[in-house]
Amino acid sequence: MGDDARRARVGVLYALAAFFMWGLAVPLHFKLLSAMPPLQILAHRIVWASVFALGLIAAFRQGRQLIETVLSGRRLLLLAVSAGLIAVNWLIYIWAVNSGHLVQTSLGYFINPLLNVVLGVLFLRERLLPAQIAACLLAGAGVLTLGVASGEMPWVALALACSFAFYGLVRKVVPVAPLVGFCVESLLLTPLALVYLGVTFADGSAVAFQGDLRFDALVVLTGFSTAAPLIWFAAAAQRLKLSTIGLLQYLAPSGQLALGVLVYGEPFDWVDAVAFALIWIALAIYTASALRTGSRPRTPAVARR
Repeated sequence: MGDDARRARVGVLYALAAFFMWGLAVPLHFKLLSAMPPLQILAHRIVWASVFALGLIAAFRQGRQLIETVLSGRRLLLLAVSAGLIAVNWLIYIWAVNSGHLVQTSLGYFINPLLNVVLGVLFLRERLLPAQIAACLLAGAGVLTLGVASGEMPWVALALACSFAFYGLVRKVVPVAPLVGFCVESLLLTPLALVYLGVTFADGSAVAFQGDLRFDALVVLTGFSTAAPLIWFAAAAQRLKLSTIGLLQYLAPSGQLALGVLVYGEPFDWVDAVAFALIWIALAIYTASALRTGSRPRTPAVARR
């Protein structure tokens, strides 16, 4: 086996590991923490992700880059904005997983790549090909189908897609390495998380670290389940064509959809099937267009989920 083939094979394994985490392991992890309020899960996730990220910064000797980023006013300001966006995304995702809305989370992350295209046009002056316009219109029709049939728009899916798309837009313009940026975002959120957790311990509402060692271990592991897929995704991106990464990214929301319907019995009727079919067709058109033109589906740091 040649070096390129071996490199690609390793890259695929890294990508599959990352998307397995996001599609199956992460939602299952949060399901096991369902006894804890979503805001407490979020706060612990931030704190332990910061600890894990700092460990990785030390292991990969990126301390100088971290300090330079913190001392850069513009980059720090933009990362503060992206930190706020990803915190909102995480909170909605945690609440949705533990409230029986895994199908909507999968819908949100299926919509996300197409919403990235729209933001690229609006804010980065990118130009759309006719096939990409058709894909966006089809995806919009899928969302509208759900809204008309249910009498309300799928707000969970839209909130996840929008918060993550705007997060990706901000991170796109920040010249910082993925691990360093993730670490700074986590550190910016950590003081608020620690204050909130301090309040929960003071008023007796804290769920974690009350004597259940198994549950406490699951809480601490939120740092790993948050940061590890990011590292694996970055390793895959270094070894694979970007178009391959773009195609593999759909494994994660597919896993969430299967988990919601097959394991947790969330409703999925013919209206959902029609809406998802429109979005899947849109993604197929968009991906085929990207492959033909030698570009890739826009997949900004999916690892932040």
